[in-house]
Amino acid sequence: MIAKNQFMALFTLLACARLISLAQTTPPAAPQSRPRMEPPKKGVCPLPILPALPAYADTSFFARTNAPHGKIEQLNYKNYGEQKRRLHVYLPPDYDKVTSARYPVLYLNHGSGDDDSNWSSTDPKSGGAVANILDNLIAAGKAKPMIVVMPDTSGCASPTPSAPGEDDDCTQEYLKNIIPLVDKTYRTNAAREARALAGLSMGGFVVMHTGLPHMDTFSELYVYSSGHLTEEALKQFEKNFAETFKDPKFNDQFRVPFYMSQGETDIALKNGQKVMAILNKYGIRNFWVLSDGGHEWANWRRNLFQTSQIMFPDCPGK
Repeated sequence: MIAKNQFMALFTLLACARLISLAQTTPPAAPQSRPRMEPPKKGVCPLPILPALPAYADTSFFARTNAPHGKIEQLNYKNYGEQKRRLHVYLPPDYDKVTSARYPVLYLNHGSGDDDSNWSSTDPKSGGAVANILDNLIAAGKAKPMIVVMPDTSGCASPTPSAPGEDDDCTQEYLKNIIPLVDKTYRTNAAREARALAGLSMGGFVVMHTGLPHMDTFSELYVYSSGHLTEEALKQFEKNFAETFKDPKFNDQFRVPFYMSQGETDIALKNGQKVMAILNKYGIRNFWVLSDGGHEWANWRRNLFQTSQIMFPDCPGK
């Protein structure tokens, strides 16, 4: 008879042999295929190098210097609703001398409680000193000579997106009045690649609600210290643009990536972050800039200084 320990050894040997046989006859599982990830594509224009912001306490970049000076003038009109409106317009140095030249246009929007005069004001507490900033940059060869149009949007800017496919009051005023009037009155380059739209705080809503649905009119969008105030407005914003943002061709309409800036202690910081989360969700190319300071002109002048240096790039992309 076979002893118990001999029987167990024989059983173990037979089991191992069976496992080896199965391993030799069973084909290995086919490796699972992974979805191919397409890398993001380059933009239609080379990605610009974003200049550094001046220091918070720096006043030299918006001081009046010995650089050639442009001029500020006012233009009155009636809008499509027969309301009296006014624009402040910056014309670059040599505008009156080089009469054959045509210029790109930056449409620059003010915030709540202000009007069309604040961006051109040189008051450090309530003004953007746009002429001094542009004069200095143009003289240094750091910004393109451009026309800057500063409309009064206090009666039409809204923090709430309009219904999908419907132009709000500010958008209608831009398309029906402001842009046609400016192109008729001044020597503009009347093409989308020569139009940029920027705005601070409430003016940032004008940029988002007018610019994003009309990238056939504008090619660059810049938002300073802004963002939707409520969850309902954010949901409406995403609902309005979800299908547009999904279009793979939409990113190609930005000659410069969408720009948004906020101060570290800015009351609009979290609101802006929520807007950027939506843009990032859909892969919209963008610049996000966080600076020291809050919801104040010390920041907005620096934002203009930074962004005006990357506007209107020289490239064939439309």
